[in-house]
Amino acid sequence: MGITLYRLEGCPFCEFVVDELDELGLEYDSVWVEGLHSKRDVVQRVSGQRQVPVVVDDEYGVTMSQSARVIEYLQTTYGDADSPDDVETPA
Repeated sequence: MGITLYRLEGCPFCEFVVDELDELGLEYDSVWVEGLHSKRDVVQRVSGQRQVPVVVDDEYGVTMSQSARVIEYLQTTYGDADSPDDVETPA
């Protein structure tokens, strides 16, 4: 159990999610999917649609697509709000 990322080789939106997972230091499994939408049956089974990226987070029972939503979820769920990058310095 953990985080699984369904992704397509060469997909820039998938790479945005990979970058966020790596930045947060999260371990995850990658499942590489077919290039043709009609062949992405595994994505269809887990998310109800064939678009990637899709993240499945077993710990929280979350399955979601769309890179911006996934990144926001990862930051909210696993990010450290007290990290120096998140603290605004007074002007």
